[in-house]
Amino acid sequence: MTELSPTELRQQIRRGDMRGNTSGYAAGYAQCNIVILPADWAADFLKFCQLNPKPCPLVAMAGQPGDVTLPALGEIDIRSDVPSYRVFENGALADEVHDISKLWREDLVTFALGCSFSFEEALLADGLEVRNVSEGVNVPMYRTNIDCNPAGPFAGKMVVSMRPFRAADAIRAVQICTRFPSVHGAPIHLGDPALIGIDDLQTPDYGDAVSVGAEELPLFWGCGVTPQVALEAARPPLCITHSPGCMLVTDMPNSKLAML
Repeated sequence: MTELSPTELRQQIRRGDMRGNTSGYAAGYAQCNIVILPADWAADFLKFCQLNPKPCPLVAMAGQPGDVTLPALGEIDIRSDVPSYRVFENGALADEVHDISKLWREDLVTFALGCSFSFEEALLADGLEVRNVSEGVNVPMYRTNIDCNPAGPFAGKMVVSMRPFRAADAIRAVQICTRFPSVHGAPIHLGDPALIGIDDLQTPDYGDAVSVGAEELPLFWGCGVTPQVALEAARPPLCITHSPGCMLVTDMPNSKLAML
């Protein structure tokens, strides 16, 4: 993949020269899911993240309404530094755009949530195969029967992502990911998908199916799509998120997200 630094990549995105998925870019640096809400919805969403740290691990948030920067994550203008944004109105997807400068309001608050790209990098560095990476597809994601802890209008079922491993590798994957609570941490389930309400691994609700060998165990992690499901249910008048796979690439090294 490209050797661009996070700053160089964001500059390309800001100019409109790069509008695709960010997986594989700026190796070693954290990428974040983005949620932007009006200030009068922000406190409840913050509480929702705090009550549901597995699917909604909060890495940073804007210091005050209207602030377009996230200093802890680099020199960022959140209006232009994500390759693609989704715009929701009253819980329904209204548009998908590459810049939100014209939509920006002084009451908007930005949240940056941890992304699985960080722990996937750690798995790969340990020599484990990450199936969605090796097959060149988006990770499969599924709605489950697991209730999130509600906060104000925000509630709903948890969404999980799945990666299959042989038993010994599954144990190692759990050990590695436990060190990264800021990017979903350890899996929330392994083995029989029916126990968490998933009928068929080959028909994910989001992303793409991957091959699962007869001798492999599916491992399920809390997924950053969960907030979008909660947002659909809460139906705020306006909400802006990243498009799937189009993350905010930050200057924060993945190593800073690891627990020693």
